[in-house]
Amino acid sequence: MADFDVLILGAGSGGYACALRAAQLGLTVGLVEQDKLGGTCLHVGCIPTKALLHAAEVADSAREAGQFGIQATLEGVDMPGVNAYADGVVSRLHKGLTGLITGRGITVIEGRGRLSGPNEVTVTAADGAEASYSGENLVLASGSYPRTLPGLEIDGERVITSEQALRLDRVPRSVIVLGGGVIGCEFASVWRSFGAEVTILEALPRLVPAEDEACSKALERAFRKRKITMRTSTPFQSVTTTDDGVAVTVEGANGEQSVLEAELMLVAVGRGPVTDGLGFEEHGVHLDRGFVVTDASCRTGVANLWAVGDIVPGLQLAHRGFQQGIFVAEMIAGLDPAPIDETAIPRVTYSRPEVASVGLTEAQAAERHGAEAIKTLTYDLGGNGKSQILKTQGFVKLVQRVDGPVVGIHLVGDRVGELIGEAQLIYGWEAHPEDVAPLVHAHPTQNEALGEAHLALAGKALHAHS
Repeated sequence: MADFDVLILGAGSGGYACALRAAQLGLTVGLVEQDKLGGTCLHVGCIPTKALLHAAEVADSAREAGQFGIQATLEGVDMPGVNAYADGVVSRLHKGLTGLITGRGITVIEGRGRLSGPNEVTVTAADGAEASYSGENLVLASGSYPRTLPGLEIDGERVITSEQALRLDRVPRSVIVLGGGVIGCEFASVWRSFGAEVTILEALPRLVPAEDEACSKALERAFRKRKITMRTSTPFQSVTTTDDGVAVTVEGANGEQSVLEAELMLVAVGRGPVTDGLGFEEHGVHLDRGFVVTDASCRTGVANLWAVGDIVPGLQLAHRGFQQGIFVAEMIAGLDPAPIDETAIPRVTYSRPEVASVGLTEAQAAERHGAEAIKTLTYDLGGNGKSQILKTQGFVKLVQRVDGPVVGIHLVGDRVGELIGEAQLIYGWEAHPEDVAPLVHAHPTQNEALGEAHLALAGKALHAHS
């Protein structure tokens, strides 16, 4: 007899979601974790970074209060106070998660686990003691770590990762952000709101390159207005520390090198899978650049061995890990869950302004269906009353198959991440513009912008020029 029906290696988003759902379905569950329940997202990722972003929004509100007729000033940013606020949010959520895990009867095994057999995990505790546990099914959910570039060393003081950035006890005078993806843009936004001079370096031609090109352009315009410096198509060459900070050598468009200086450099070039030294390959798991290769059902190809979350190629998002964990638990329990449509997973960059999307970009839709088979519509938030009240600019962009469903929804503007739920439903529903146009959206809300965009695409534009 195995020790558990389901034994999970890693208690991050994918691992603990799998554990909770499996226990809910009556399975016995063991959950191996060497750090804290909740993993990257809860402790050094989604939650604390979004707390910082909210603090940044408060700072901007104080600084810009005069435009709303409110007399207020921003006297400064107390980083220890900001960190205490973020820590409080994390602590409350961690306590709640710990209570859920305990209440469901899940056995938490503390220590570093590694795959040691077909159905076995060996766990090394903090004191060096080892113990082995077996499971009828094993789920790999070992998470991710901040990547760096070859030859680029992280010293934790002048050259830092996003995890170390969360523990800064001061607002840096100036920062160079290496990487213009989601993490880089979010930290750039935070630090600019706190008063730092920020420069983003991105080797690709645009920021948030995985998003629709129109979203990238809108974000770049907004960042320029905020006096965030951006250097796209600018490969990183090297960094050295100086008496005052860092000197970063980059390659310009003409091939000539130049040097930029700042107090800190944040390395935000993505996250890598935590799979090295965990025994995966030794027991038949196929890895590709460190990622665990699975089929659409999260199977590794080894009997009763599954993988979820950031170690599986694809979007490294907590909510993707959640859904994969639930899916695997239901598969193990003998249910028949619907496969996860990766394109239907919503994506949000929580900068100011926010960028949110679901489905295909215009370029992806043209590649998949042919340029002549798609049409697009962009509805400017200038026609949306609530957006005008908030004094935010942006748009809703719809990508539709001609005479067919909407296959992509892309939004830019403050707080548009809160609209992505309805956008996801529209995409998952395979709705035509005519299906969405009759839906009644409360006025005045930013949610109306989705309704107005679909009205326009259906040929019934109201608050938009035709």
